[in-house]
Amino acid sequence: MPDKKTILTYEGLKELEKQLDYLKGKKRLEIAEKIKKAISFGDISENSEYDEAKNEQAALESQIIKLENSLRNAEVIDDESIKTDKVRIGCKVRIRDLNYDEEEEYQIVGSMEADPSRQRISDESPVGSALLGKKVKETIEVDAPLGSMKFVILEISK
Repeated sequence: MPDKKTILTYEGLKELEKQLDYLKGKKRLEIAEKIKKAISFGDISENSEYDEAKNEQAALESQIIKLENSLRNAEVIDDESIKTDKVRIGCKVRIRDLNYDEEEEYQIVGSMEADPSRQRISDESPVGSALLGKKVKETIEVDAPLGSMKFVILEISK
């Protein structure tokens, strides 16, 4: 089965590349030092520091492989080619929450870049997937864990 495409903005691509460089460089060296220090304590068969460092190393290598696969299968959304006639990945969407009569703005991104604290929601999230393909002035209803939510799209931009 082919690996799933990783949809990224250019900014997201750069962030993942930076994270991968950190993990393959500085983080690997830190863990190697922990292993070296644990080995210096002697018998590794009953050495909890060694076991912990080896487990940390395995988790790190797993994370590196995941990031490398994501980057290998990346589909980068070109900011210049984003059309704003309807909601697409990469767009910013200003909406009015009809339940609370509040305006919110989100950027729709791929799941690897989602960060609600930065108003970046995944295209796979309930709100993100409901917004995809919709146009300005359309109303959407989303069934979310906290109940039904209604939004009207006010603006779509790059």
